[in-house]
Amino acid sequence: MEDLAHRSGATVRTIRAYQDRGLLPKPERRGRANVYDDSHLARLRQIADLLERGYTLASIKELLQAWDEGRGLGRVLGLVAEVDGPWTDEESGRVSRGELDELFGGEHDDTAVDEAVALGVLVPLPDRRDEFLVPSPQELAVAAELHKAGVPLLAITEHLRELRGQVEHIAARFLDFTNEHVFIRYLGSLPSEQDATEAAELVRALRPLAQQTVEAELARAMQKLAARNLRDHLRSAAAAPPSPEAAPRAEQVRLPADTVDSVRALVGEGATPDFIAAAAEREVRARAMDHMTTHRADPVREAEREESPGAG
Repeated sequence: MEDLAHRSGATVRTIRAYQDRGLLPKPERRGRANVYDDSHLARLRQIADLLERGYTLASIKELLQAWDEGRGLGRVLGLVAEVDGPWTDEESGRVSRGELDELFGGEHDDTAVDEAVALGVLVPLPDRRDEFLVPSPQELAVAAELHKAGVPLLAITEHLRELRGQVEHIAARFLDFTNEHVFIRYLGSLPSEQDATEAAELVRALRPLAQQTVEAELARAMQKLAARNLRDHLRSAAAAPPSPEAAPRAEQVRLPADTVDSVRALVGEGATPDFIAAAAEREVRARAMDHMTTHRADPVREAEREESPGAG
């Protein structure tokens, strides 16, 4: 067992646990010795690979039982590889810290780099101290262009974090949709060899559809909202006094996300900023009037005081 642990990278305790769960076959007994062979080593590597893919030990046990019973685990693992494989043709790249600083105008911002690492935009290389793997060079290039246009680095990472949550919601909805109408016949039990092959082919065929749909809808929404946004700005500029001093001063204010979501649900995406601004202005005016009312002298009491004999 110690030799098997050394060759597989697993601990003796882990190997014993796999045996107790029925994941690893018992060793061959030769006299007083327990002998493990290459099949045990291969099984440990299969388990490690499936664990890295996010499978639980219970689901791994079902897959390995299918393999042992001759039910075509190879096809099932092919389906696993199809789903777990990259969903984009974009190739990853590398960038040094110096190149990264130069890409963002020579700005050396450790906080922004830490944020990018936390988001997975940059992946530190263990063997290179000042070099990063870039899973999506296109995403990094977009960030550089936004920064060049004047967007602060931390604002970019905050926007990406918000965008990622929204996109993951869209992806989850697409998976629910396809599970309900396409993959329902494969769910609920371990697929047969034929089912696994068919499902893998469907995944391969449907994979680009989500991205194509989102790209088309994003283009439509950007055209619609950008045109509306420009019209609103031009309308405001036309109605504003010509003097630069009279132009309203704009300032960013952080609001709770739940509040913004509630307003958006009430008045729509395009009207949300104007609604919040109008509500704040109304509150300010109301408080100003309350202040004036509270501190205004009572005219009846003023008249009585003037008519009294002791009035000065």
